[in-house]
Amino acid sequence: VVVNPQDPDNIVGYWQQDRWSNGGARGNVAGVSFDGGATWQVLPVPGITDCSGGEWERASDPWLSFSPDGTLHQMSLVFDVDPPVDRPGGFGPNGMIVSKSEDGGLTWSTPILLVEEDNPRYLHDKNSLTADPYDPDYVYAVWDRLQITAGEAIDPENVRPGRGWAWGVRFGYGWKGPIYFARSTDGGETWERARKIYDTGGFDQTIGNQIVVLPGGTVLDFFAELLNVENSDQSGPGYNFYLALLRSEDKGRKWWPQGHPIRAVEMFSYGAVTPDLEMPVRDASILFDVAVDASNGNLYAVWQDIRFNGIEEVAFTMSTDGGFTWSAPIKINQTPGNANPLRAQAFLPSVEATDGTVGVTYYDFRNDDGSGELADHWFISCTANCGNPASWSSEIRLTDDSFDYLYAPYARGLFLGDYVGLATDGTDFPVSYTH
Repeated sequence: VVVNPQDPDNIVGYWQQDRWSNGGARGNVAGVSFDGGATWQVLPVPGITDCSGGEWERASDPWLSFSPDGTLHQMSLVFDVDPPVDRPGGFGPNGMIVSKSEDGGLTWSTPILLVEEDNPRYLHDKNSLTADPYDPDYVYAVWDRLQITAGEAIDPENVRPGRGWAWGVRFGYGWKGPIYFARSTDGGETWERARKIYDTGGFDQTIGNQIVVLPGGTVLDFFAELLNVENSDQSGPGYNFYLALLRSEDKGRKWWPQGHPIRAVEMFSYGAVTPDLEMPVRDASILFDVAVDASNGNLYAVWQDIRFNGIEEVAFTMSTDGGFTWSAPIKINQTPGNANPLRAQAFLPSVEATDGTVGVTYYDFRNDDGSGELADHWFISCTANCGNPASWSSEIRLTDDSFDYLYAPYARGLFLGDYVGLATDGTDFPVSYTH
């Protein structure tokens, strides 16, 4: 969800409509309000999938961003489901598509395809888009490009089970997931050719790339870096997960550090389960959310972490020096303890900041009573000394009534989405969430 900086009553949300259990949706749909959220118009963004006048079977990963002049930009992952018949283990054709709206989300330009892939070894995935809040000419798009081995593209039986990438499989050494980046320098009229800005090497990957821009204009790309232990300084099975970042001082032309990125913090997460039946929840495990406060340049990050009490909870860290150093992670969700510790889980966090106030949302199961798998959505805030857990308070319950998580669509777990919308209009925090 985003708010128009030229008109705070213009709020736009974006979601997948008619989601398939094996990935993607029939289309990505915008909800547009011009009265601060009191009423809404629901509008499929045209030209993305075949049911909205486009050429692709499915869309996923909807993302929005307003430029400072009020131009609204969208980005979507598009794909066809079936790989070539001679390579049943590979991906179908896929790509990244963008368009823009000059009237607050009511009408949209002809989509532009940033990248297109028909080799079944590759999937462009987990995109985001950020319009530069200080310069309407610049818009940034970023994502990861997943690669499987040639053998896996031919024979899916070559995929070996184990704890690894987000799909829960372990791939061969041809597997990798570097970062791809594209930008517009003319307000989204045209886009430069997509290019790789960080390569993890074999058997490693990035996921969840998000760009934020500091008040001085420095562009930061945050991502989760998944390092196979054989490629890191750790030992034992599995992966190490890091919240990492790259910096650009010239609006995305060049990125540094060269080599390894800045690794802000290690993340420890395995995903939530429902408190009674222990059904898997497909949540934000190994993902994160980031925000920058335009008033002071402080950076904030939240993610799910088990380091505090052995269950999924909301971890928070902050940087006051442009991302070079980060505070020690703290638990900030206000979920009370419970005789059933799974009712104390907190997950799917989002963060936003404005004028010295930091807001965070999350789900938890505190009100579960065994009559279902009952969950609620919550908001908390901090106004000073946010690296101290005691500074987080003002918890607000956003759901009027608890909802049964078992009604969520099942797609490798009970799935409400990888992200929850949280924005700011400079004073308030509009929130969009599923329940």
